[in-house]
Amino acid sequence: EVQLVESGGGLAQPGGSLKLSCAASGFTVTSSAMSWVRQAPGGELEWVAGIYKSGSTGYTNSVKGRFTISRDDDKNTIFLQLNNLKPEDTAVYFCLIGFDLRDGIRGQGTQVTVSS
Repeated sequence: EVQLVESGGGLAQPGGSLKLSCAASGFTVTSSAMSWVRQAPGGELEWVAGIYKSGSTGYTNSVKGRFTISRDDDKNTIFLQLNNLKPEDTAVYFCLIGFDLRDGIRGQGTQVTVSS
């Protein structure tokens, strides 16, 4: 059974940092592209960042230069480093296999709240 378990969310002040983790089981993260997506209160799922099988990465414009996606192949885990956080980054963050926001397999999510 494929499972994705996110962790690392919490409360951060504007300008602060958090590091999210997504531990995978029943699945090898190097066998597919992986994404981080988020859903703000009352909003729709938004793609945030992706890492391809090759290791190359991509980001939505609003997080470029602030967020970094990475992968630890030995730990079968995906990470998202969030720096210089803004209140508009407040959302539930999910990791997702591939890029299909509607039907792709994703975890239960971790809450990120940015507030002073």
